[in-house]
Amino acid sequence: MTSTWTMVNQKHSNPKPKTSIAILGATGSIGTATLSVLSSLGKPWRLIGASAHSKVVELTEIANRHEPHMVVVTSEQCFSRPNLPPGCQFLCGPEHLQTLAEHPEVDTVVAAVVGSAGLHSALCAARAGKRLALANKEALVVAGNLMKEALLAGSGELIPVDSEHSAIFQAIKTGQPREIRRIILTASGGPFRTWTNRQLSEATITDALAHPTWQMGRKITIDSATMMNKALEIIEAKWLFDLPVDKIQVVIHPQSIIHSMVEFSDGSVIAQLSPPDMRLPIQYALTYPQRIVSPYPKLDWTESLNLELIAVDLDRFPAIQLGWEVCSKAGTCGAVVNAANEAAVELFLAGKLRFLQIVEVCQRILEQHNFDPSPDLPYLMELDRWARNETRKWASLN
Repeated sequence: MTSTWTMVNQKHSNPKPKTSIAILGATGSIGTATLSVLSSLGKPWRLIGASAHSKVVELTEIANRHEPHMVVVTSEQCFSRPNLPPGCQFLCGPEHLQTLAEHPEVDTVVAAVVGSAGLHSALCAARAGKRLALANKEALVVAGNLMKEALLAGSGELIPVDSEHSAIFQAIKTGQPREIRRIILTASGGPFRTWTNRQLSEATITDALAHPTWQMGRKITIDSATMMNKALEIIEAKWLFDLPVDKIQVVIHPQSIIHSMVEFSDGSVIAQLSPPDMRLPIQYALTYPQRIVSPYPKLDWTESLNLELIAVDLDRFPAIQLGWEVCSKAGTCGAVVNAANEAAVELFLAGKLRFLQIVEVCQRILEQHNFDPSPDLPYLMELDRWARNETRKWASLN
C-alpha cells in the first residue's frame, strides 16, 4: 500500500490553489485561528461552511462576518434558527458534519473538532477527495489504518496542522523516506516540566490549565500537562510518516520555537523554527505547496535566543512510554487509550480524578481490552464506548 507520506508529498503536481474552505469546529482555538488566517489571506480563499457544537452565538457572528454557504450546529439541543445572512443554509445535528465535509463546493476541510467526535467527518472528507487539513489528531490515533484507506480510495490528501507534524512534514521533504534515521517531536513540557512526582500528586485543575506557552482549549491543555498530547502525536506520526516506533523520539523544548526535527542517515538534522503561533502551520496547510507572506510574528535574529533541549523524564511523564506502546501494537490500542484519556480528563476537570490518575487509568484500560489488530469502524466505536465506561467505573472505585 502507498504510504500516507508519499501521498501527501506528491499531491502538488496540480499547482492550482485549493481555496474553498470548510472549518469543522470553527469556534474552538484552531477554528478561530483558521478564520484569522482566512481574513489575512483574502481572495481567492473563502469560507464555504463552518460548524460548532453548541456555541450558536459565536457561529452566527462567524456567518455574518464571512458569509459562508452553510453552517452546522452539532448539538441536538439547538431549538431556534440563528439569524444568518441571506443564502446561508442552517443544519442541526451531528450527522451534518459529514454533510459539510462532503460539500461539493469545498476543496479543503479543516478538521478541528476535538476528540473522537471528529473521526467520521474526517473520514468522509478523505473519501470525498478533499484536502484534509488535520488538526484533530484523534482521527489518526483511533483509526489510522482506516484513514489511510479512505485517503487512497478518495484520492484525497492530508496535510497536518499540529505544529509538530507540520514541522516534520516540511523538514522531511529535504530527503527521501529511506534516508530518515528518526524524527524528533518537541514538547513544551507544559506547566509541570520541573515539578517533582510529589508535587504532581497534588496538582490542581488550575495548575494543570496554566500552560506557559500555548493558548489552547481545556482538554488539550490538560493533555499537554500530562504529556498525553505527545503520546497521541507519537501515534499520529506513525500513520502520517509511515515510521516504526523506534524512529519516533520526543525531547522537551520549553521555548516552543523548534517545532520538531528530522534526522537523516548522514547525521544531518533539519528543523522547522518559528514563534509559537498556530496560524503559521494552518496557513501552510491551506496554501500548500505555496508559501505566502503572512502578518504573523517572526523570529528576531538580532537578539539572542535560548533554545533548550531536555530529555524527557519517563518516570514523571509515563504517557510517553504509553504512546510508544500503543504505536508499536497499533490495532485497537489507539482507540482505547484515546477514549480512556478523554473520559479521564473530563473526570479530572470535574474534580473526580487526581492528576496522576489520568495516565494510570489509561494504562489499566488498555491492558484490559480485547485487542484486535485490524478493527473495523463499528468495533472501534464499540471499544470507544467501552473504554469510557470502564474509565468512569475505575474512577468511582479509586
